Amino acid sequence: MSDSLPRLYVKTGCPWCAEAIEVLDQNKVSYDQRNVTTDPRAYDEMVKLSGQSKAPTLDWHGEILSDFGAVELRPFLKKHGALR
Repeated sequence: MSDSLPRLYVKTGCPWCAEAIEVLDQNKVSYDQRNVTTDPRAYDEMVKLSGQSKAPTLDWHGEILSDFGAVELRPFLKKHGALR
C-alpha cells in the first residue's frame, strides 16, 4: 500500500471497525488498512499517532480521528472532500 493513502487502524472482531470499512468502501475511499490485533508494529504506530489504544483510528494525512463510529466518520470525510 502507498504512504499517500489514509491509514485505517482496525482490530479483529471490532464492530465499529467493520462499520468504518463499510462507510469507506461504499464511498470508494481508498485507504491502507492495518490490523493492530495481528500486527504489533501497527499497534505501536496507532498509539503513537493517536495517544490512545482504541480502534478504529484513521490517520488522514496527519489528521487523526480515533475511537469513532460512522456518525463521526461521515462529517470527517465530508470535511476532507471524500464523501460522495
